[in-house]
Amino acid sequence: MSGSRHAEPTLSRERIDRDAATLICHARRLKQRGWRGLVWLSGVPEQARQQALALWQAADWQTPLWVGDAQQAPVSASLSSRKARTRLGAEHQLVILDASGHEGLDPDALGALAGTVSAGGLLVLMTPSAWGSHPDPNYARFADYPWPWEHFSAHYLARLARLLRASNQVVRWPVGGALRLPILGKRPSAPEPSEDADCLSADQALAVSALVKLKRRRPLVVTADRGRGKSAALGIACARLLQQSDGGEWLLTAPRLSAVESVFNRVAALCPALQRHGPAEVSLANGSRLRFLPPDVLTELVEQGTLGGSGSTLLVDEAAAIPASLLGRWLSAFPRIAFATTVHGYEGSGRGFALRFRDVLDRQAPHWRELTLQTPIRWSTGDPLEALIQRLLLLDAPLPNATPSQDELPASVVLSQAQLASQDARLETLFGLLVQSHYRTTPSDLRQLLDGPGTGLRMIPSRDGDDPQAVLVTREEGGFAAELADQVARGERRPQGHLLAQSLAAHGGSRAALIARWRRVARIATHPQRRREGLGRQLLEEDIDSATQQGLSLYGATFGAEASLLRFWLALGFVPVRLGMTREAATGEYAVMVARALNPEGHAVLDTLRSGFAASLPSLLAFELAALPASVVALLLAALPAQPLGTAERQAIHDVAYARRDPALARPALQALAREASRQPLGEAQQAHQQLAAWAYQNQPLDKTQNLAVQRLRESAQQVITACELFPSEPER
Repeated sequence: MSGSRHAEPTLSRERIDRDAATLICHARRLKQRGWRGLVWLSGVPEQARQQALALWQAADWQTPLWVGDAQQAPVSASLSSRKARTRLGAEHQLVILDASGHEGLDPDALGALAGTVSAGGLLVLMTPSAWGSHPDPNYARFADYPWPWEHFSAHYLARLARLLRASNQVVRWPVGGALRLPILGKRPSAPEPSEDADCLSADQALAVSALVKLKRRRPLVVTADRGRGKSAALGIACARLLQQSDGGEWLLTAPRLSAVESVFNRVAALCPALQRHGPAEVSLANGSRLRFLPPDVLTELVEQGTLGGSGSTLLVDEAAAIPASLLGRWLSAFPRIAFATTVHGYEGSGRGFALRFRDVLDRQAPHWRELTLQTPIRWSTGDPLEALIQRLLLLDAPLPNATPSQDELPASVVLSQAQLASQDARLETLFGLLVQSHYRTTPSDLRQLLDGPGTGLRMIPSRDGDDPQAVLVTREEGGFAAELADQVARGERRPQGHLLAQSLAAHGGSRAALIARWRRVARIATHPQRRREGLGRQLLEEDIDSATQQGLSLYGATFGAEASLLRFWLALGFVPVRLGMTREAATGEYAVMVARALNPEGHAVLDTLRSGFAASLPSLLAFELAALPASVVALLLAALPAQPLGTAERQAIHDVAYARRDPALARPALQALAREASRQPLGEAQQAHQQLAAWAYQNQPLDKTQNLAVQRLRESAQQVITACELFPSEPER
């Protein structure tokens, strides 16, 4: 009996070591094909970690990485899943992701880390035995007050577990169970070699050549799936531009600095004499330099006129994660510009980028050029891990089929999260629709969609009911107790979630906004071939009716302050209630919040919010929001209280427009004119109104030369006066 007790651990250890040796042989076979693999290690967490540790110690892995809670990791150096993005651009032969411990599974970490596994490498995913039956601790990241994450559904994890069980590409390694290896396919054919010594594929070399030879007013768009060497191509091109130039400057931007670390690393490898000036700027002795600027800073400098213009060049990486409206501004400012983006990635959807931005390119730069990197560099065609990760995280979610427009639109359909989680085809197309319509969608967004508390789903189906033509995702907000709302308004508490209601309380001091119950639009998307048919309007109106019947008080949304978006919401009866005072770092846009009242309580709250917004807007435009686009300013002025022009104001406006009065001394009257005109159809005078509003409220000159600026201002005032029929007949000059 005693001997039996002592023999069992020895046999177990022998089996673990034997399994580890088998996995190493499997990795070698993967290496021969240029592939990577996923190992699903499931079981009791402590025992699973010991199995993973045995694999870790069984070979001399190149830069192995253990990701999980540091207190639970059996190795001295580990990385928290929240820091997974810091490994972008790195390569690991072994990555162990512990999703069984205190951190749970971070979907974004899984997506990011999978891209760092090199050919012949393994990604080990550790999960509990009954994974998917209940939420894990990572769900706390989106546990909006007052919902405890332990009570959430786990549809997302259940889906992952189901797909892993059904896949024939997964290595199964259960604790105490038999190791199961997939059957590997034939070795893929070798890719076409590159004649460029610095490039690892022919299409990467083609992209580098095009980037180095950028032409004026011929923008370049480089798209690639993950692992195709897109960022490396940018780095090689930058290195050559720096070496070939005497005193030139190249600007680089991306949603965040970490997204272009690999670009700077590639430049450093090719330019040994490079001088670093912090993490965001490098230079050579010849005076040439490469500088990174985040989108918000870049946009502000462009609007100030200190960047852009003749001879300037801008390279944009991960362009899909930046709003198309912002890319369009840069396109106008920089004669030489290139956009690079990942087609299927967690930073943003390259497919959506192409759909949204193609019209802008065709309109502003019809001679733009597109290149696609198709050859994988870190792994070979047919890689099992890439296909599996794309399936698990829906990185390649397909766009649904578009049905022809109909005379009468079908009624929208409300979907439950459980219902959507059980319908794979519908989930894929619905998520594909959301991805292509939004500039940034991450793997975590899919989990929020399936398990987020207070999440509502509504769609307009195709004629046969299968393909979503438009989709609306909402969140429930507010309903706080008066005491907690007061603490939030005083800055003493900040419960998780409730983006819109809590912002109005914390920044605007409105306790009532947090006490009232809201429904906020999180996402709204329409099939690109079905736009301008009223589908988005129908979704919102039917959901607003539903929210009203359920007793909610307010309906709201928050988005980047862009004129066409704002015009859409204002046309639906929403009013602005708050503007962010700084640009979002990743988007370069100011955030605007809009709301619509659903019942008497909502009207009372909204009246107060609207009055506060109207009172603060003029001073904000003069100071913090002096760079807000004039097209947005003109729309926001309609939110100010109606004040008919007085006799003195009319005389002052007349004197500026048709006489010689100094406009600066009649600014209040011209502000009144801009405000009054915002409520009237202006036709061809719309641009003149925007110019007038920008001068009157933001002190934006209409020309760099003082005399010309005054003359243009007078002409703008005249156009607005005529459009508004302010005077019965135009006075003689």
